[in-house]
Amino acid sequence: MTTSLLSPGGLSRGVTGAAVTPPQVPTGPGSDPTHNLGPEAPRGPSNARLNWLRAGVLGANDGIVSVAAVVVGVAAVTANPTAIITAGMAALVGGALSMALGEYVSVSSARDSQLAAGTAADDEEISNPWHAGLASALAFVVGALLPFLAVLVVPGAAKIPATVVAVLIALALTGGLGARLGDAPVGRAVVRVLIGGALALGVTFAVGSLFGVVV
Repeated sequence: MTTSLLSPGGLSRGVTGAAVTPPQVPTGPGSDPTHNLGPEAPRGPSNARLNWLRAGVLGANDGIVSVAAVVVGVAAVTANPTAIITAGMAALVGGALSMALGEYVSVSSARDSQLAAGTAADDEEISNPWHAGLASALAFVVGALLPFLAVLVVPGAAKIPATVVAVLIALALTGGLGARLGDAPVGRAVVRVLIGGALALGVTFAVGSLFGVVV
């Protein structure tokens, strides 16, 4: 005998007597579907912080390649330490100032655009051009010290090969770090920066060998 749908038990049983669970409608504070999405995902670094981190990585890359290219080019002509030190210091100071100024101008323009668009009201930090410029200059100096010291410390004919190897290892590290900061493929970024660095060193060495004058 089946239970009538109109009987007191009819609301909870079907015609075959099997229990039927009525749909549960969420009520109360937890009824909002947005409350069931779990904890909010943590936010990544702010744009302002990423800006000076990016400037630092790019500055280190430029310091490594620029100064290495200069000292390798000069070392292709002469082993005179005075000539190498003079060229390396000129490249280091000029490059650091150039990087700082370029980054300051670039981030200042971005800051002006942020302020004009009212980005600060959209919960986003305003970029600081001084931070970016300083990070870029310091990173350039740190990156430049590696080839600068390598070409001075390593003696004899091993000077240039050792400098090239040290530079390529450093470029692989900074290229990988830059890719991680930008959520880009690490392998592709490393290969790209290694090819560019090797070409820069090869060209400057060839120019120094062909057109240089022994000091």
